[in-house]
Amino acid sequence: MTKRNKIIYWIATCWLALGMLSTGVVQLIKMKEEMDAMTLLGYPAYLLSILGTWKLLGVIAILIPKFALLKEWAYAGFFFAMTGAIVSHLIIGNGAKELFGPTLLLVLTVVSWLFRPEGRKLQFN
Repeated sequence: MTKRNKIIYWIATCWLALGMLSTGVVQLIKMKEEMDAMTLLGYPAYLLSILGTWKLLGVIAILIPKFALLKEWAYAGFFFAMTGAIVSHLIIGNGAKELFGPTLLLVLTVVSWLFRPEGRKLQFN
């Protein structure tokens, strides 16, 4: 892995981890703004606890060494959660302000996944 790719990976991964950690915590503590957003999107409030828990576990999975399969699941979960958020916002007609966060996290998920080091990838023999 080149130094440039390693830098790209760690910048994307750190920003992804911070984004998922912060949104996960906001969902777990059920901030009023987050509750209002979920209601507007038509989702039940208990979904916040599920998403928040999975985001925190996903952050741990992508940051710890080894466990490549677990990392793949975490990246997939982040990808599905963010694409689901984007589609949900588009369906109800939300604009760029509401789309920015999940779109940024989706881009960071893809960049982190694409630039991950060999030791963090599944090895097929």
